[in-house]
Amino acid sequence: MELKGLDELDRKLPELNSTGGKLKFALRFLVIFAIVTTYFILTDQIPTWTLDSQIVVIAIGFLFVSRFFTKKGILLEKYGDKAYHHAIWNYAVPGLAIMLAAVAHISYMNGPKFTQPGITTVLTILGWYNLIVGVVLWLRSALAFGFDNLSMMYVYFPQEGRIVKSNIYNVLRHPVYAAIIRVGFGLAFLNMGIYPITFAFLMPLGFFGWIRLVEEKELIERIPNYIEYRKQTPAFWARIKDLPGFFKFLLTGE
Repeated sequence: MELKGLDELDRKLPELNSTGGKLKFALRFLVIFAIVTTYFILTDQIPTWTLDSQIVVIAIGFLFVSRFFTKKGILLEKYGDKAYHHAIWNYAVPGLAIMLAAVAHISYMNGPKFTQPGITTVLTILGWYNLIVGVVLWLRSALAFGFDNLSMMYVYFPQEGRIVKSNIYNVLRHPVYAAIIRVGFGLAFLNMGIYPITFAFLMPLGFFGWIRLVEEKELIERIPNYIEYRKQTPAFWARIKDLPGFFKFLLTGE
């Protein structure tokens, strides 16, 4: 299986060429993930905090990652070619660790749950469907997108950007985010709690705000005709006519 973009990423983050460098990044991610998870476990003991904590924490994660974009000019002026390293280390890694911990928290959020047999059966079916589709969509999209694009490398090196050729981008603009949203729904339905299901329905709004206010502003500046592409292609949910192409991508990666 070809892992696209790894060579390009290694050139921009030479630390990843050594075991020590990989461990350094992994440890930073895992420590932040563990701290946030511990916070959730402790605050879940106060039921009225559960949903509020979830919203606040994932908002903090978005805020960290947004600084990867908004601090670009300052970092480039200060660090030059090393700016990308500082952006990844200080903003992307912490932000993504926080957000992943928040998504994982959906699976064990406390609060009142649905217990009626008919409802629990439906939620179980919907949960596994969304979880499986979300995981497969993420894996297929990550392989198509490449690790260089996943790590947002070309935000800092736009002149080196490459065009991603995959049929999924004729169906969805942001398949990676679409996958995370589906995973969130899957975990929430399997949890069967009112709080996680409420949060799951808020997730698309959060990601929509993110792409409109942060990510797509940068894409519009960097990619010609992106506005027209945005008009023609939905962000997260495939149109009915595109569902065959969506499921073909899940099954074959093409």
